[in-house]
Amino acid sequence: MNFNQFNLDPRLMAGINRLGYTEATPIQIAALPAALAGDDLIATAQTGTGKTAVFVLPILQKLLTGPRNRARALIVTPTRELAEQINDAIRDLGTGTNIRSATIYGGVGAAPQTRALRAGTEILVACPGRLLDHIGQGNARLEGIEILVLDEADRMLDMGFLPDVKRILSHVPARRQTMLFSATFPAEIEQLAARTLRDPKRIAIGLSRPAHTVAHALYPVPQHLKMPLLLELLKRTDTNSVLVFTRTRHRAEKLSRQIHNAGFRATSLHSDRSQGQRQSALTGFKSGHYQVMVATDIAARGLDVENISHVINFDMPATADDYIHRIGRTGRAERTGDAFTLVTPDDKDMVRALEKIMGKPLTRQTLDGFDYTAPAPPRLPPAPRGRPFGSAPPSGTSQDRRRAPVERHLPAAPKNKPASRPNRGLRQKYAGGR
Repeated sequence: MNFNQFNLDPRLMAGINRLGYTEATPIQIAALPAALAGDDLIATAQTGTGKTAVFVLPILQKLLTGPRNRARALIVTPTRELAEQINDAIRDLGTGTNIRSATIYGGVGAAPQTRALRAGTEILVACPGRLLDHIGQGNARLEGIEILVLDEADRMLDMGFLPDVKRILSHVPARRQTMLFSATFPAEIEQLAARTLRDPKRIAIGLSRPAHTVAHALYPVPQHLKMPLLLELLKRTDTNSVLVFTRTRHRAEKLSRQIHNAGFRATSLHSDRSQGQRQSALTGFKSGHYQVMVATDIAARGLDVENISHVINFDMPATADDYIHRIGRTGRAERTGDAFTLVTPDDKDMVRALEKIMGKPLTRQTLDGFDYTAPAPPRLPPAPRGRPFGSAPPSGTSQDRRRAPVERHLPAAPKNKPASRPNRGLRQKYAGGR
């Protein structure tokens, strides 16, 4: 279906044509008519399906008429990165409309946001916490909101933002258009939708499988050899754009350091990093300055980076849905991509779930020359604990020598060990077929 069939304002069509879009995606075909008609909407769709245009285009179309210089549309989203990407879409599609938008999120200075709010910016793209701060300070006035969008509602639930979202809802008018987007619909999101939307249209685009241009491979490995195997994969992979997923913030930071120390240009993306650090990591990865980025699922949700050639799951994803989201970062726009997953014996249940959703067995691979039989490093003995209360001290302890003279020595100066860092680049295609 062509965008011309949606009867959009010529200024919006100019933005669409400028971006090179011609055919609408399935979620756009299904949801745009209802959204443009002003209906409340519940849409099930993943990142990368074109869902952003489903709410950005109706917002711009509506705001072309009516008052200016006041907040009329509010988009609530879980992460700063996603807020910036939505704001970029508003600016790209709305070029020539003179409709203003602003991002509102924490981790950066509040003064520019305050100025934008007081100037009556028409579209606000906000993360819940900082928006509530501005509401409490009297900077954000939401009584003029005509369209409310809750994007990635399930992720807001995962990140603990649902109470904040409910507080925000108390500040917007009851008469409004509301659109809620979520990849999954747990009970809490269904309850939120029931309280928030009026007679909504439901659009469900089934869980998409990864692009057919992505080659999947499982790499069975003992737990203690995962890091050596990851480094060996990177050495044998001829690429400059690798996204590595892990399940915890601590491990993301640790892996990034180890990959960097192995000679690769690596960075990390997780919620413990400051906004400036996260933006620097994203910019560096997009530009090719960083060869490898290690990310958590939540931090990478909504990540929009072209030309990612390899996704490596260092940790098995928690759900099959998360696997789809992770792998969707590669193989875009008919480009080829590779998805490597390191699996341990403890991951067998999730492997079965992945193969069920993929509809076929996933290829098992091994690396030629890699020593899969290397023993685990010896475990350090536990630190000695104090003796039980009331027990007699062993002979030879300080109590036996309490009256003996004590010879004191100054501690020896620590020895400085020179740091070394191998400078190995990415080389040599990985061994084994697909």
